[in-house]
Amino acid sequence: MTYHEPYELLGGDARDLSRLLRSLIEELEAIDWYNQRMSVSSDPDVRAVVKHNRDEEMEHAAMVLEIIRRRVPEFDKALRTYLFTDGPVTEIEAESQENSSDSENQLLRP
Repeated sequence: MTYHEPYELLGGDARDLSRLLRSLIEELEAIDWYNQRMSVSSDPDVRAVVKHNRDEEMEHAAMVLEIIRRRVPEFDKALRTYLFTDGPVTEIEAESQENSSDSENQLLRP
């Protein structure tokens, strides 16, 4: 594993998060690999097995992401803002900030 800061200076939580993030990257890469293999295979049996493997990797990625979400409040907030929404994703941040600003203003009113 590659660290950008000296390993001995990183706390256990930082090292664990790095492990989780690396695992997520690896799972996403595996999804991509299996998906590519599935898309070029002309054999239905091969496609079925590779699809099964790809879908298993999606499960693994979701599990890792959930552990990250539980441990990193800022990640939790970002996921709650953007996931399972409708409409243009690029507009969600502006709407979220407006709603946040409105609720802060309501709290500040006498």
